[in-house]
Amino acid sequence: MPLMRRLLLLAFVFVPLVLSASPKYWIYLKNKDLAASPAVSALTLENRQKLGLVLSDETDLPVKKEYEAALRQQSVNIINRSKWLNAVSANLTSEQAMKVRELDFVADVVMIDPGFYVARTQPIEKAQMAPVMSQVQANAFLKENITAKDVMIGVIDAGFYGADSSLSLSQVFSNKRILGIRDYVKPGRPGDLLFSTAESFSDMHGTEVLAAISGIDYQDQVQYGMATNAKFYLARTDYSMREYRGEEDNWIAAMEWMDSLGVRLINTSLGYAKGFSDPKENYQPSQMDGKTSAISKAAQIASDKKGIMIIVSAGNEGDDKSWGIVSAPADAKGVLSVGATNGKLWNRIGYSSVGPEFLSYVKPNVSCFSLYGTSLSAPVITGFAACLLQANPQLSNKELISLIEKSSHLYPYGNNFVGYGVPQASRALALAKAPYLPNNSKLITAKGRTCEVEVTSLDPMVAIYRKKNEKDVIAQQVAKVQNGKVSLKRQSNEKFTTIDLRDYVVEVEWN
Repeated sequence: MPLMRRLLLLAFVFVPLVLSASPKYWIYLKNKDLAASPAVSALTLENRQKLGLVLSDETDLPVKKEYEAALRQQSVNIINRSKWLNAVSANLTSEQAMKVRELDFVADVVMIDPGFYVARTQPIEKAQMAPVMSQVQANAFLKENITAKDVMIGVIDAGFYGADSSLSLSQVFSNKRILGIRDYVKPGRPGDLLFSTAESFSDMHGTEVLAAISGIDYQDQVQYGMATNAKFYLARTDYSMREYRGEEDNWIAAMEWMDSLGVRLINTSLGYAKGFSDPKENYQPSQMDGKTSAISKAAQIASDKKGIMIIVSAGNEGDDKSWGIVSAPADAKGVLSVGATNGKLWNRIGYSSVGPEFLSYVKPNVSCFSLYGTSLSAPVITGFAACLLQANPQLSNKELISLIEKSSHLYPYGNNFVGYGVPQASRALALAKAPYLPNNSKLITAKGRTCEVEVTSLDPMVAIYRKKNEKDVIAQQVAKVQNGKVSLKRQSNEKFTTIDLRDYVVEVEWN
């Protein structure tokens, strides 16, 4: 295998094919053995105690072994087990599914869509992560010698081909900071084979994500990620030659494995929405409600009950008029969903998925620059979060999400295009030490149809968001700064206008 001397970024083109294997199902079970021991580590329990969480509950108890034995008697080959959902997954014929439904300990049998995509990929030349490092103020962490030292990060992705020979990750491997690897696509295969075997370019996707979290090229003096001294657990849950809803159970199994080891911070640059072989089995946009998909339900359990900070790519469907919104599990309320911005104005880049208007909360939560998809903006913020955990290990997952949102350049005036904007390390470090910040926002009231807003800006053009309510964007535009003022003309149904000046934000409320 040739050595890779530079990290490549990938563009993905998905083409639907037909899957002939038996469909995969979730088999939901009725109860558990309440006398069983929790299937988690001492470190997991210690973390929960420090965070003030319930040490363990029924979701930590394993699936009942006698139920598994009874299923095997029905010739059911179990693929994955979820103690959180009290369910197992398996490929079943329609006849098997009918028989399993009749078992007295089975609560439900739900088909997982069998369709998939073939990922045809082509490489994009050498990563240029320096612009985003400047945007999020990575130097603020370096000045205080914060490099996510000893913070454990889980990465759930499609593959890690070439990671051990990538120049930007050499320090991770030379210092033995890969603590564990699991392949949920091909169970039982040695984890280190993920570094040396590939079936397509997308088997490098996790390698790119890993570099965007912690990569640094000492030869070219280029920093790719902020968590340069973090430790990692890696899981492959997504088959590089196909993409289908059935892999959600792999993701859930990986989450539960990492939770059992005491991992508190997990990056997942994967998402599930539509495009499967049978269009009837696609998700619908209305199902991106944080409550419908199994993967989003599990993500919410991880947030609420396990204290895990999950950082998820928002999705790249912003330009898709038939979809446009975030995918699962980025829709879950308890995860930190990350969109992508342009480099200059810090407004939404066209492909970045927007938050559904029917949600009561803001999605994506934050955003940052990425030319190559939200798959690479999410790991940047994962490295950011890991540095904050080094700065203040006592932060809970929900406190950390709140801190990152509050550090972002549009806070408190978030929207469903870029969330609260781009996190700023200098603000985040200040918040990690004290629960307050200088006010970087201004609210003004405008009457009538027009107004002029005095601003301080060195840029002749600024981004503005016209909103129908406090979070939902009607239009993203660019406005001129003339003589220190921005002139606004109210649009139909416009109730708020956000003026993004990067150093501070002005919110106009129309009366």
